Amino acid sequence: MTPISDLIDLTAALVTALLAHVVIQTPRSCAPGIKPVLYWVGNKHLSRPQNSFSSQRRPLNTLLSWITNLFPVNILVQDVDGLISAAEQTLATVLGIDTTEDLSSNCATVTIIFARGTTEAGNVGALVGPPFFDAVQAQLPTASTLAIQGVDYPASVPGFLEGGDPAGSQQMAADVTQALSACPSTKLVMSGYSQGGQIVHNAAKLLPAATMAKVSSVVIFGDPDYPTPVVNVPASQQLVICHAGDNICQAGDLILLPHLTYAIDADQAAAFVVAQL
Repeated sequence: MTPISDLIDLTAALVTALLAHVVIQTPRSCAPGIKPVLYWVGNKHLSRPQNSFSSQRRPLNTLLSWITNLFPVNILVQDVDGLISAAEQTLATVLGIDTTEDLSSNCATVTIIFARGTTEAGNVGALVGPPFFDAVQAQLPTASTLAIQGVDYPASVPGFLEGGDPAGSQQMAADVTQALSACPSTKLVMSGYSQGGQIVHNAAKLLPAATMAKVSSVVIFGDPDYPTPVVNVPASQQLVICHAGDNICQAGDLILLPHLTYAIDADQAAAFVVAQL
């Protein structure tokens, strides 16, 4: 676990790393001052070659290194509030991402309504949402456009323990209704991470079946309600990604590293979304 007293030093390291990765061609090496890390998610070993380059929207290997060094793991959800919210805000601030409000924009080819995880910053967080959005944008046909709306809700620990914040569930349902009303031709995606997955499930129950029939796809990362399907959406249009060893996906309340690394699944999730269009 990273002590809170180390956050300032880590923030400095993150800023240095960010400045080293501002171009599209990003080296697959660890951020300055951060030790190399080998990742295991399920049975997949994620090695990081030191001398190759990859055209990435954001440097995913660096993001995973930051998560491993910055975020406390092996803690109960009940104890997460101050620890993970501080780490999350640091990550979001350094990357310059966490809030997206596109419902008031012009209609897009694809609209993603996304609910962030517990204590994440802004309204889309930093751990999963932004890498997922980047991947969708990269895989869309050239002429297609993408709108993203984060669900504005507290994302608090009590909300998670309650099965998903009731007000947040109502807000997501309202966001879906608004998007489909204003832009009936848009391909709408309902998505969420962690407690955001609970919000997706709850919002689907609140919406009429006729409205849910217009939803193009549903994507949930680290779903606390797994394996319960989202109602009124065909199984072929739902993708739930749960890492082996993710206690949250097992109806637990222990946050382990597999729950914090869903950014590695962004391309898989994006491919699923594009296939449903």
